[in-house]
Amino acid sequence: MTTDRPNGSLYIKIENKIATLEFGHPASNSFPGELLQRLTEELNTLSTNPEVSVIVLKSEGNGAFCAGASFDELLAVSDLEQGAKFFSGFANVINAMRNCSKLIVGRIHGKAVGGGVGLAAACDYAMATAESAVKLSELAIGIGPFVIEPAVSRKIGKAALAEMTLAAHEWQNAYWAKEKGLYAKVFENVTELDRELDLFCSKLASYNPEALAEMKKVIWDGTEHWGTLLPERAAISGRLVLSDFTIQALTQFKK
Repeated sequence: MTTDRPNGSLYIKIENKIATLEFGHPASNSFPGELLQRLTEELNTLSTNPEVSVIVLKSEGNGAFCAGASFDELLAVSDLEQGAKFFSGFANVINAMRNCSKLIVGRIHGKAVGGGVGLAAACDYAMATAESAVKLSELAIGIGPFVIEPAVSRKIGKAALAEMTLAAHEWQNAYWAKEKGLYAKVFENVTELDRELDLFCSKLASYNPEALAEMKKVIWDGTEHWGTLLPERAAISGRLVLSDFTIQALTQFKK
């Protein structure tokens, strides 16, 4: 079942030291700004919750995992300030995932585009199904995956990033994503994915929480500058989205 709320939904469940964050939106689980802000705030709250050792990030339904940022809000950007604010949504979520003291395990059940790829990359460990193809289509509309690039490059490297970004109309399948390091494991179906996810997270939650928190720091070592880097990248995208090329591309896409 998927939400019909125009601003999307975010559900939180905490059980046996595992917090499950489930987001949803009727437009292929895309993210309007309000939902990105709610996810950021919830990640910050869970980071200090002593009852939580592990966070599972998942989305609703059985279609796409995440179609990225809201297309309607992208079309509504009319000045540089709005542009920077719009693209800062994913910057804030990625930084919240990076700074969160809890390990984050991604449940990627379907296709991921743009910011959805960034979310998967910002997870500490991601499990996917064979349906979980990925695409970075931003160049096709005159912008680029600048905000999510550091998270994606950290997982798959610059060569694979270039392969995805420059072939903006091409999907890469889940097994390609696993080979490059975006996914840790790929399963044939959701049933297998959920069974392994439950076992993995239960085992992880049984470990020393202090050791898990220290391991999180090690995993993200060297990314301390992202607090300034990602907002700078958001400003680049915010400028490009106002270009004549992008306005024409978006208009054509909407038609």
